[in-house]
Amino acid sequence: MRFPTWVEIDLDVFEQNLARIQQAVDPARVLLVVKADAYGHGAARLALAAEPRVAMFGVATLHEGIELRAAGVTRPILILSPTLPVEAEEILDYGLLSSVDTLEFAQRLSEAAARRGSPAGFHIEVDTGMGRTGVSEAGAPEFVARVAALPGLRLDGLYTHFPESDAPDLGGSREQLRRFLQLVERLRAAGVAVPRVHAANSGAAVRLPEARLDLVRTGILAYGLMPRTELEPFPGIRPVMSMKSRMVQVREFPAGATVSYGRTFTCKRPSRIGVVPAGYGHGLSWLLSNHGTLLVRGRRVPIVGTVTMDLTMVDLTDVPGAQVYDEVVIFGSQGGETLGAAELAAGSRTLVYEVLCTLGKRVVRVYRRGAEEDQVTTLVGERSVVTPPGGEGVRVEYSRVPRGGGVRFR
Repeated sequence: MRFPTWVEIDLDVFEQNLARIQQAVDPARVLLVVKADAYGHGAARLALAAEPRVAMFGVATLHEGIELRAAGVTRPILILSPTLPVEAEEILDYGLLSSVDTLEFAQRLSEAAARRGSPAGFHIEVDTGMGRTGVSEAGAPEFVARVAALPGLRLDGLYTHFPESDAPDLGGSREQLRRFLQLVERLRAAGVAVPRVHAANSGAAVRLPEARLDLVRTGILAYGLMPRTELEPFPGIRPVMSMKSRMVQVREFPAGATVSYGRTFTCKRPSRIGVVPAGYGHGLSWLLSNHGTLLVRGRRVPIVGTVTMDLTMVDLTDVPGAQVYDEVVIFGSQGGETLGAAELAAGSRTLVYEVLCTLGKRVVRVYRRGAEEDQVTTLVGERSVVTPPGGEGVRVEYSRVPRGGGVRFR
């Protein structure tokens, strides 16, 4: 009972998921997407666990790539989103691969690589229908040939992205793939070396085997969830994360009493109302006000009143014995009952991606292997418990906060 609100991340389940995905997509290799802090799971920690099992990593920004390098990750890291020309030097400083989509950026990268005397690897995204980033399909042959010929640059890969690989009809995705592969053949026939090609995201990795090519870019699937709740679960894949809290107060309310901001909930009977120290500042959506449920003692309890930044209230009247410090499951399992992150997303009228990515940094991350804790990270760094000389009592220390450190505490 050390934390008010935390998530548990099962490293064994994560590694089993990766093994199952690799087995399914072989001989393609896995490019693990760890952008947005590995969808809330902790990018550095999960990348280190995954490194022996994947070919490379995908991030969205320069600094996400630097974070992985600082943690000791040595595998190739591809920045999937466009970067600024001014970032070219840092990209090379940290041995990252960029996605090149403008001639201006390519030229800046070429100049920086030439000064260093070593080639800079890069990938090019071709927009075959996503309508977001990348080089237009029509202009791709000329652009790829021109950029690949710049001094100091090495074309490592060509890729495209599917906007609806999770849709019931895969016809559009198949047509995108056909045109993309046609482009690759055209480039190779013209003498442009394209070492690697990739197209499949999590949805396509599962549902469109012909799109697996050299790499599959798996994000949500590796974390144990499907891109859409309507899709059949991928065999052998389990959620890696669960989110929990502790009841910090239980109060008796008479009929007619109101709860939380705006007085949007009125007790229709004498009620026991529990206070959970998690709110939208932790990632629990405000849209769950008077709408969602949480788990207490293996039973679903309704959220009552408005979800606030730090606290959420639940009705415990029908849960005999519920009391202060009881465990509360926000998503996960308890006593044979399961409340999944996808269900929480549906109640919040959003995507499961957003539920995971909006988990606040105040939420403690507890990494587990089996029944044992492997690592605990908090807002102020990694947490460790130290037994002082003499063996009496314990002392809690954090990696980013010197104990005392010359500061006078008042």
